[in-house]
This record gives sequence, C-alpha cells and structure tokens, in this order.
Amino acid sequence: MEQIHFTGISKEDKYKNLLPQLHALLLDEKDCIANYANVCAALQSVFNFHWIGFYRVVEDELVLGPFQGPVACTRIKKGKGVCGSAWEQKQTISVPNVHEFEGHIACSPLSNSEIVVPVFMNHELVAVLDVDSSTLDYFDAIDQEYLEKICECLN
Repeated sequence: MEQIHFTGISKEDKYKNLLPQLHALLLDEKDCIANYANVCAALQSVFNFHWIGFYRVVEDELVLGPFQGPVACTRIKKGKGVCGSAWEQKQTISVPNVHEFEGHIACSPLSNSEIVVPVFMNHELVAVLDVDSSTLDYFDAIDQEYLEKICECLN
C-alpha cells in the first residue's frame, strides 16, 4: 500500500485518500482476519485513534479480533456496551461521551468517545468495527459515512 502523508488535510480528505487504497488492498484477499488487520493498521496510521479493532460474531458473543491499541475486552454479549448494542440493533452507534452511555464497558479509562459500525456479509452481521477516541465528541457524520464505506469493502 502506497504511503500518503496525511498531515495538514481535512478528516474527510484523509478518508477520501485512504478509501481507494483500502479497496485495492482488500480486493483479492478473502481472509477476513487478514483484511480486518490491514483495515485497523491503515486507519490507525492515518488517524492515530486511541483504539481501533474488530469484534467477530462467534455464536452468541462478540469475540475480539484484530486491533490496534491497548489491551481490550475479549468477549461481549449481545446488547452489552456500545459494541453489543450496535450488534443487537444492526446499525452504527456513535457515542459522544461514553461515560454517559448506560452499560458502557470500560476497557480503558482513556476512551471518551466511541463509534461502532456493523460489518455485514450476505446480509448477515458478522462483526463490528469499534473505534475509540480519547477526545470527547470526536466522531461525526464524516466518520460514520466513511467507516461504513470501509466496512462495506469487507464483503
């Protein structure tokens, strides 16, 4: 993957520049773990999130998959925390202040805002992309739009 220097450009332009690179990277690889790992690494290198990773649906739990950042919770039940809620509702959930989200699972005290995006394969939710920021109210409509596009590339 070609390295692009992303300093001095807007958040949206960072996503716009990264998206075609991710498309090319994921195009011929069918292994989801490899793809999840590369998506995390690429997003982390551009945005330097506090934590970014995937939780895979395994039977009746979300199980930790590839990630970048500090040690994370390993298993999450459906409906628990932001990840479990996004899985249950089958939609993106963005939380400006995780300390105000009822049932938030605090894996790191440094996480202050979070966005969780479902990953679908053949119309079935198979994983969620979880992104945490140490900044309150970090995630916006731009993040949601592009993270959803990135997750669509994983089909």
